[in-house]
Amino acid sequence: MTQHDNDPAWPDHKPTALLVLADGTVLEGFGLGAEGHAVGEVCFNTAMTGYEEILTDPSYAGQLITFTFPHIGNVGTNDEDIETVNMAATPGARGVILRTAITDPSNYRATKHLDAWLKARGIIGLSGIDTRALTALIRSKGMPNAVIAHAKNGEFDLHGLKEEAREWPGLEGMDLVPMVTSGQRFTWDETPWIWDKGFGRQDKAEFNVVAIDYGIKRNILRLLAGVGCKVTVVPATTSSADILAMNPDGVFLSNGPGDPAATGKYAVPVIQDVIKSGTPTFGICLGHQMLGLAVGAKTKKMHQGHHGANHPVKDETTGKVEITSMNHGFAVDEATLPKGATQTHISLFDGSNCGIQLDGKPVFSVQYHPEASPGPRDSHYLFQRFADLMRQKKRA
Repeated sequence: MTQHDNDPAWPDHKPTALLVLADGTVLEGFGLGAEGHAVGEVCFNTAMTGYEEILTDPSYAGQLITFTFPHIGNVGTNDEDIETVNMAATPGARGVILRTAITDPSNYRATKHLDAWLKARGIIGLSGIDTRALTALIRSKGMPNAVIAHAKNGEFDLHGLKEEAREWPGLEGMDLVPMVTSGQRFTWDETPWIWDKGFGRQDKAEFNVVAIDYGIKRNILRLLAGVGCKVTVVPATTSSADILAMNPDGVFLSNGPGDPAATGKYAVPVIQDVIKSGTPTFGICLGHQMLGLAVGAKTKKMHQGHHGANHPVKDETTGKVEITSMNHGFAVDEATLPKGATQTHISLFDGSNCGIQLDGKPVFSVQYHPEASPGPRDSHYLFQRFADLMRQKKRA
């Protein structure tokens, strides 16, 4: 094909989206999803699937997600895979960064194109940048603060965006749980999804469980219901007196976003009272970090965090290795665990703490997400372990 002067082989496409890092670095790309701008911490996620679940995970509040896998959006979106429970809350991630443009969906469960879904949820997106290079930058320098911006006309206040990225304080010291927790208590009885049947209902509950909502995911609630629990979900600031007045057989400490030390100012005293009551207790992710703080350990900010569906974790109580889903930028400092709190799980990537249990007490937690099924069911035994502890307590 012959090219003429007015018909260039490589047309100049004007960028319609920017990622502006706090150090002033500007990455240009093409916008998708909602227009506008949002500030947050940039992290990378290595998962190849489950992008809808990731983007609606409340634990990602305050973060911009870059996917290392280049093709995101191929299977579209649907209403069954949303993880957010509190639909009125701020939706999980503030922005998404992709390597390639979103293609039309090709999956029998798809009901909406990812781009339209992002628009509907107010999530700003950007494509067309080298996400592997951005990932390498994060691995080298840590998770940067940044602003993601999308404008169809390609016009931006670059100076203002740089200033906003530079002045945002970051997640350390930030309590984001009020943005995602439920406003009032409610009950949950939906059980896990079954192929070609959808979700079921728990109509013969064996246990009464109170779940403290720091940003809880739907599939956690489904798996609790699946092992015989009637679940009452309560807001993050619910008092221990109100929780124990419900006579729970067990208390669940949920996942959530932000700095655990900030959330711990009001959450830790509640958890300490629950532990003293002898009630079986199970925590996941932020709930794990809250439990660590409640027994006197400390948490620390991680360099690049753990975000993905391919993280090997060793259960030191059984020797079993499971492939897990992770999403955390803070971790319990194993060196600060007090006597009576035993480390049960470790990351085989970096040796960081991934689980604890309290000696002689029906209390345990894990850092990873056993409900996310990357193994696909390597970690579901933890929900059964919780049920067994409650059953033993009731028999005693």
